[in-house]
Formats: sequence, structure tokens, C-alpha cells
Amino acid sequence: MTLSKELTWRGFVNQTTFDDINVLDGDPIHFYWGVDPSADSMTIGNLATAMMVRHLINHGHEAVLLVGGATGLIGDPDGKKDERSLKTIDEIAANKTAIVGQCNRVFAGQSFDIVDNYDWFKEMNYLEFLRDVGKNVPLSQMLGRDFVQARLGEGGSGISYAEFSYSLIQGYDFLHLFRNHGVTLQVCGADQWGNSIAGVDMIRRIEGGEAHVFSSPLVVNKTTGVKFGKSESGAVWLDPAKTSVYQFYQFWLNVDDEGAIDYTKIYTLLDREQVEALAEKQRENPGARDVQKALAYEVTKLVHGEAAAESARRVTGVLFGGVEFSSLSPEDVELLAAEIPTAGIGGSVVDLLTDCGLTASKGEARRLILGGAVSVNGEKILDDVVVAQQSLVKKGKNNFLLVR
Repeated sequence: MTLSKELTWRGFVNQTTFDDINVLDGDPIHFYWGVDPSADSMTIGNLATAMMVRHLINHGHEAVLLVGGATGLIGDPDGKKDERSLKTIDEIAANKTAIVGQCNRVFAGQSFDIVDNYDWFKEMNYLEFLRDVGKNVPLSQMLGRDFVQARLGEGGSGISYAEFSYSLIQGYDFLHLFRNHGVTLQVCGADQWGNSIAGVDMIRRIEGGEAHVFSSPLVVNKTTGVKFGKSESGAVWLDPAKTSVYQFYQFWLNVDDEGAIDYTKIYTLLDREQVEALAEKQRENPGARDVQKALAYEVTKLVHGEAAAESARRVTGVLFGGVEFSSLSPEDVELLAAEIPTAGIGGSVVDLLTDCGLTASKGEARRLILGGAVSVNGEKILDDVVVAQQSLVKKGKNNFLLVR
């Protein structure tokens, strides 16, 4: 499959300055994708564009990944109703290190260069920037941006000169990479279209050169109509310290049926034949959730590694799939312990359920046991017992206690 057809099939085609995206099927193009290190982790929103980048690399195009140490010091105002809180240089440095590590995992085995725009901005003085950059950007162009209009309009919170100038910095990034790395294409998410076009215009005005932008659409939950990538606890992060491997796996396992195939096209490297086979299984037996299971495993493997994906799958099987608790490895048990209440061995089930808060009283615990609503390691108990070894206690369908 050609790249243009693959990008179209996977749902990556949005706005572009190309007259025809078939140009992507031709000679290698030097392109770049930028990440703003305003946080110490990327989200699955960033991951969607990263997957598009992977396909570009796989088809022979040459990638530059820009981690914006300079832009991160200002913060992208696009889509924000209020001014961002400024990060310190040390915070941005730590965030950059974390994001570079994530890029190295997501793009493992692929060829790419990593650059930091702080490297070319740190020596540039204000007058030089105004003469070489600001002099070539019409104010009408900057005032026309949607986020500027929203912030300056009635009821808007206003905008600082720093955030107003953000697009100049990002535009200059494209100009610098055009001059020094031969980059002629920027890829981005749909929300970065305006900032990216600023670079195209700057290259045309200052260098008389031709450059292009290719954006991917924002991923939307078809069931709710809102931006995809939020969980009950907030954004879904690639950093396991912010979204645990288990929670990450569960997020994908529980995506809506209507969008599951689309998410699989975007977020996995499964080919068309494999995806269509999953779609057929879904049509035949929606309740089996084969698409979600494959999606959860593949994305977790990509972001956290095969061992972590296998562990999350085994733990999920024990909790919800009838897999024996004894099959878990010590690493699996540690993963589980971070997600559910734990208690020490030696207590009775009634005491354990009450002490950990799964029941309001010992009387409630006894009634649940008599009603067959409590199990230990998958076996229902009808009387109170002492748990003398590492075990999994389950109350009802979705309440668990790890005893160890």
C-alpha cells in the first residue's frame, strides 16, 4: 500500500498545503514534528501524531523530532482560554529529557534526529529577532488567529505579548530547519495548523522557498463527540508514573465499540488485513471485544514494552477473565498491588473485607459470603475462612482485595 493510501485508510489525512498527497509516495522528504515540553510526558493525543510520523519514516521519509525547549518556556496559547503558568528552565529541561525518552521508545528501531529549538534561540537577541523575523510577519496575520480573537474579544481573558508572539517562535523553527536541515514539511495535529502555516509563510517571505504542512485530525470519541484521550482521572499519559501500565491498558480495553476499529487503525501498527479480520470478529461477536483486546495489547506494547503489555493482560485476565490467580508472576502481583487494596495474610475474610472498607460492617461481610458473592482465588466461599497465603479476594463483580 502506498503511503498516501495508508494515511487515508488509517484516518490521518486532515488539512494540508499539498495540492495532492500523492507527492508523499515519491522521493524522500525531510520533515519535522514538534512536541512542546510543557509537561513531563506526552499524552495519547501526541501519540496519534507520533503514529503518523512512524508511517512516514517507514515509507522512507526522513524525520526530525523537535522537542521545544524554547517554545516550552512560553507555552502554546492555542486552545487555551487563559495565560499558561510559566515553567522554569530546570522544569523544561526535566520535561525535555522525559519526552525524548518516550520518543526513543515509540520510535524504537527507526531512524530520526532529535533537535531542541532552545539551541538556536538561546543566543538570539531581541533586536535580531525583530529584524530577522518580526519584520517579515504581518500583524494582520497574527491578529487573525482564532485563539487571539477569542482572548481579545468580549469576555476574553486577554493575552500577553509573549503568548501572542508564540507563533513567531514556532514559525522560525520551521525556517531554521529549512535552512540547516533541508526540512520542507511540518507534520502536526489539527490544533497546530495555524502555528505551522506561520512557518510556511515565513519561509516563502524570507527565503523565497516552498514548504508544506500536513496535519492529522483530532481523534474524537464517536459516542460522546468529545476529544478522545480523557479518562475519569484526566488525560491518559504515556508516563507510567502518571497513568499506570494497568490503567493505560484498561483505558484501551474499555473504548467505545463504535470507535474501536478507528482507534486500532490510528494507534497500532496492525496492517489492513489484520484490522479487517478484527472488524469481522467484532461484527460476529461484539461481546467478545476482540478489537479492544488487540488494541489494548498493541498500544501498551508499543508504549511500555512487550513484558508490561503481557503483565497487564494477565492481571486483567485474573480480575475479569477467569484466569487463575496462581498464574501471576511476582511482577504481575506488584502491578496488581498498585491498583487494588492490599492486606496482610492471616486475617479472616470477614475481617479483611471490613478492615479494607469493601464492606461497611462484619455483618454485611457475612451476608455477602452466605449469598455466594465472595470468592478467594476464584472459588466461592460460603463460610468465613482465614486467608493464610497470598490470595485474591473478590466481592461481587468488580471489587478486589490482594492479600499477601
